[in-house]
Amino acid sequence: MTYLDNNIVNVAIPTIQRSLHLSVSGLEWVVSSYLLTLAGLLLVGGRLADLYGRRRLFVAGLAVFTLSSLAAGLAGSGGVLIASRAIQGIGAALLMPATLAIIMAAFTNVRERTMAIGIWAAVSALALASGPVLGGLISQHLHWGWIFLINVPLGVITAVLSVLYVEESRAGSAIRGLDLPGLVSSAVSLFALTYALIQGNANGWTSPFILGAFALAAVAAAAFLTIESRSANPMVELSMFRQPEFSGGTGTMMIWAFGILGIYFFTSIYLQEILGFSPTKAGLAFVPMALTVAVFAAIAPRVEAWAGAHRTVAFGMLLMVVGLVLFARLGLHASYDSLLPGFMLFGAGAGAGLMNVPLTNAVMQAVPAARAGVASALLNASREVAGLLGITVIGAVLRTRQGAALRSGADPVRAFVDGYHLGLLVTILLLAAGVVVSYLTLRPRAAAATQATTVAPARESVAVGELATVDERASELMVADEMAP
Repeated sequence: MTYLDNNIVNVAIPTIQRSLHLSVSGLEWVVSSYLLTLAGLLLVGGRLADLYGRRRLFVAGLAVFTLSSLAAGLAGSGGVLIASRAIQGIGAALLMPATLAIIMAAFTNVRERTMAIGIWAAVSALALASGPVLGGLISQHLHWGWIFLINVPLGVITAVLSVLYVEESRAGSAIRGLDLPGLVSSAVSLFALTYALIQGNANGWTSPFILGAFALAAVAAAAFLTIESRSANPMVELSMFRQPEFSGGTGTMMIWAFGILGIYFFTSIYLQEILGFSPTKAGLAFVPMALTVAVFAAIAPRVEAWAGAHRTVAFGMLLMVVGLVLFARLGLHASYDSLLPGFMLFGAGAGAGLMNVPLTNAVMQAVPAARAGVASALLNASREVAGLLGITVIGAVLRTRQGAALRSGADPVRAFVDGYHLGLLVTILLLAAGVVVSYLTLRPRAAAATQATTVAPARESVAVGELATVDERASELMVADEMAP
């Protein structure tokens, strides 16, 4: 639900604008208000989950998210919709970090835990890919409010199942102190950074207010790092970032989010405003991506077992680059058939296709289970902030190029396409860098490999075999579910 609400709105944006008579600024805040509170409070949610109980925070966040979804679906004005979306972000910030932390606590068996994390990553990626499809179908054939109202029955059912079947877990007593200065400084830094990224274009990037927001974010971040380095019970163990798998995996996630979320937003506009697709047709254009996510999820365990996580993730990023290159070749008269190769390659590399499952596993396995909530929050926060940065940067590049084209005499349609292509080029270059980052940071270290071989070669061989088998079974179940009527 939380991943869907990140992008299901994109295809429905024109319909919402016509229904509520929103300005462009108001329309941006329908998307941004959710991201602002979500990104700003993710670290807080992760630490509170570790401290006070993962199930407790999950159910509380789910209740907030479900009730605010009801309010958003019934909203009759832009103000109510924006406020409801902001509260949705608060609920999502409480429940999202708890999901991975619950999995880490519930599954002590490495084989089962890996399967569970793989399903988690695959489902979230499928939600990301299917969001435009659902958004297009609902906004064209039902009232747009149903893009939020579908969360209500799902939220109620999930809450009941959680209360009945999910066991409570929390961090060990040795690290259960509440780092209040760390909570406050991290929230202030993320809020200020997110707000500056959202409002920078509207207010002007050099305006005193925006520069002040960036300065506040930097000061709060410096205070956070100082506090965490001196605290007896820090919210975030800075030593986690010394693990190449954690720091490199988080960095790769940021690069991935920058590219996929930034392009998602403007591709929806390109399909509807430039190519003239209806909301339903624009959503259906993303179906090949969802299908390739499911298909490549089935082969990803075999690829990873044969090539290693570092090569698998890097190759997935490379497929995304090739897909975007194909998009950059399209112009004013692209057809559904011409869009298909780019979408399929992008889906094969993105999400659960080839990179998200091994990437999430590498990041979460690099930290102790007691810090699972914060580690999950860091992974999710990096994705949200980077996704917002992608929308902001690509949007700024697009508008700058678009303005230059208009001044040179180009018509508005051609000017937008020129800007869109330049935004694609920026994303292509960044994702190409991500290929290198993921390959270098996720590859097995020689010292660790030698030690593992010396200490327990037989156990490692069995674990790898079991891991590949279970990942394959989980992927087959996902594909079967995807193909079911």
